[in-house]
Amino acid sequence: MAAKRSAKKNGANRKEEKERNKVLIVDEEPDFVEALRMTLEARSYRVAVARTRDQGQDEMKGDPDVVVLGTLTPAGQAFALHNWLKQHPRYRDVPLMVLDAPPKERPLRGWRKFEGMQLLSEDYVSKPVEPSELVPRLQRLLAELVRRIRVLVADDHSLVRDGICAVLALQRDLEVVGEAVNGREAVEKALRLLPDVALMDIVMPSMSGLDATRQLRLDCPETKVLVLTQYDEEENMLVASQAGAYGFIPKKAASGQLIAGIRTVNRGSYFPESYAKLTSN
Repeated sequence: MAAKRSAKKNGANRKEEKERNKVLIVDEEPDFVEALRMTLEARSYRVAVARTRDQGQDEMKGDPDVVVLGTLTPAGQAFALHNWLKQHPRYRDVPLMVLDAPPKERPLRGWRKFEGMQLLSEDYVSKPVEPSELVPRLQRLLAELVRRIRVLVADDHSLVRDGICAVLALQRDLEVVGEAVNGREAVEKALRLLPDVALMDIVMPSMSGLDATRQLRLDCPETKVLVLTQYDEEENMLVASQAGAYGFIPKKAASGQLIAGIRTVNRGSYFPESYAKLTSN
């Protein structure tokens, strides 16, 4: 009983942690970064820090809700990271606040004029600036944020795909970014489009959904697979679990269950509860 209460408490803590907005700060000035980090954490934000362009790209795997892109040397590094973010299929919609260097320092570590003309950030601030002054600006960005879950639909039956896409189109937080008619095409499109969730039929030509799931687990682990099937026997659930799927749902399930499954696996949790229990054994 005590172990069950502890597990429930840990689950609640993880849920609370997930619900707190996460801010990624990319800036090479240690004093400024530390002051901004402490200011944000005092207001219950989760904060990640990167001091180089490469570190910034790596930290994006943690799915921040907003990015504060500060000053980096040499000049051009912040611009390069800005371009990478805005061209990346997974991260291009993450709100971006740019903190530019003071005018006299811009040739060394700020935004040059031709770079500024290509700026696509949601907010722009010039240093020096007090960290507390950035909080309301970040709050505005987060208030406007509707993070959409990017979904790839893989099924060899066009009627099934059309039906799923019609259901998902009604949800403000879900976006179908691609469709595939077999497992091989699903893998190719997942590697190119980097969806958050792939809805994967088990039985498809060219490459099965299970083989595609195994391939994605190796080559595109950020994409969570939710398996669709005509049959919901425990044997199929076990095979899907062994392939690396995060969820298992019969095609006859109600649309509400499908939507709940997508949202659940996107958080990195297993769906439904019976499948979660199976994967933990």
